[in-house]
Amino acid sequence: MKPKTKKLILTIAGIQVLLIVGLLVLPGVVGSIPGRYRVALQERSPFLSGIVEGVIDQVAPMATALPVAVASASETQVDINALISNSVTAVPEPTATLKPTEAPTEAPETVDATPRPTNTPMPTPTNTPTPEPLPVSHILEGMGVVRQTFNNCGPANLTQTLNYLGYDITQEEVADYLKPNSEDRNVSPWQIADYVNERTGGSFMASAHSGGTLELLKQFIAAGYPVVIEKGYDLPTDGWYGHYLTVFGYDDEKSILYSQDSYLGPFDGRGRTDDYEEFLYYWQQFNYTFYVVYYPSQEAEVEAILGPELSDPMAMWRMVAARAQAEIDADSENVFAWFNLGSALTEMGVRTGEAQYYQGGAQAYDQARELGLPPRMLWYQFRPYMAYWKSGRNEDVIALADATLSTQGGRNVEETYWYKGLALESLGQISEAITNYQAALEVNPNAYYAQWSLDALTGG
Repeated sequence: MKPKTKKLILTIAGIQVLLIVGLLVLPGVVGSIPGRYRVALQERSPFLSGIVEGVIDQVAPMATALPVAVASASETQVDINALISNSVTAVPEPTATLKPTEAPTEAPETVDATPRPTNTPMPTPTNTPTPEPLPVSHILEGMGVVRQTFNNCGPANLTQTLNYLGYDITQEEVADYLKPNSEDRNVSPWQIADYVNERTGGSFMASAHSGGTLELLKQFIAAGYPVVIEKGYDLPTDGWYGHYLTVFGYDDEKSILYSQDSYLGPFDGRGRTDDYEEFLYYWQQFNYTFYVVYYPSQEAEVEAILGPELSDPMAMWRMVAARAQAEIDADSENVFAWFNLGSALTEMGVRTGEAQYYQGGAQAYDQARELGLPPRMLWYQFRPYMAYWKSGRNEDVIALADATLSTQGGRNVEETYWYKGLALESLGQISEAITNYQAALEVNPNAYYAQWSLDALTGG
């Protein structure tokens, strides 16, 4: 063979090897592109962004759903209906179970940006009882809007609320503690409530709950309180995400709620509107979760509006479980109702320590996974990990964590690493558990629960 021919063959072979290696590593490379860069490219050059996203979809596509559970046929099953019937305290409120056909409406955007709200206190809600009956409509005047930075709806909505109450703070200051890593995909309502209660110098209090209703929102608004809710969010090209909205008004004659959307706007202060049915559909996807911020002097009024059921955690989760079951009875393929039922039963297990609730929660989650949960579901809600871990199903914890960690966004959720670490520790894989606890702290150094787990293993 001539040297020239041999060199050509070796060159071609080398190129083929490089192409093969490139194809093998390309999914990991494109999957690691920080989300903020992809969003920035989309804003600056939609055409180029479309090409990049098309390549990513080809080489590193996101799964259409979280993996289905592989439960053992011999596993003990608990009677979920019996668990609920033994604890139900109220008849659940009927809610919509079918996806509305109309999209939410928005007021036209006329201003490109809104200045930061001033420190001028807005009118303080009084401690007088909520009017009975409630007014047909009510809007809180002066509710400003904060345009969120990348992936920052949690801090942005809290900032909107605190600014409305006269507290001079920016979303950057809030995020500095709640989301020190800008790529972190989630701030949970309980974390936000803890932040308000512990880091505003006693000026404000916050209370987070699940199982909210339209009537409850109207009662708070009529009494002068904006309410921040957590909801599902379908984007035409990107699929399902979680999101926060600050609700500040309602109109029963039009059947609409007014809210400030830190991502979509509009940013002229008028707010977006959602009809009641559409609002409930997406709110259900986060178990009708909400939080309210108030002055310490208003604590009694807030508790009166919440009522005894929502003020007592165990009673609240009993009610949430019954409500979810009622929605399942109306539509057995309502994946979010099954998920909500799992969360309620798991929370009841946390408070009672009774294994039957964890088992029931795991069974409900199994059904939700069978129906098909959005692949980003565990970016925001983490009780499936707890239910499976407490039921001894560590492999399910790891499978769900690995599915979440396969996405760039999922790798920026500290809870994913923590729960995977707990499962690995239970399996005796201590070194791997330590690695995951450390990874959780790299995503969020303020994840104290991961620090506690790490210290327990390392003597730190």
